[in-house]
Amino acid sequence: MAIVDLVARESGTDPIELEPLYDVIDPDMLDSLCESSSGFTSLEFSYHGRNVTVRADSQPEDTVEISLAEPGTVAEGAGDVFNTESTI
Repeated sequence: MAIVDLVARESGTDPIELEPLYDVIDPDMLDSLCESSSGFTSLEFSYHGRNVTVRADSQPEDTVEISLAEPGTVAEGAGDVFNTESTI
């Protein structure tokens, strides 16, 4: 939900009007990557005309940073940081 909420805010779109995230990437897989200790550090994909980057961050512990960028640019634009224990 964090990705859908951020994309909706940045695009000025109601989250309900966005394409379902599961049409682009398996949300359960995304959650499992963020919660695993498999060495996951980042994941990039396109959603609603934005490049989405999800990065695991150890400082503060158990957080995930989600960044958005326009296609063709590096995802350093709008972003949020989420605690993986409560949000993702």
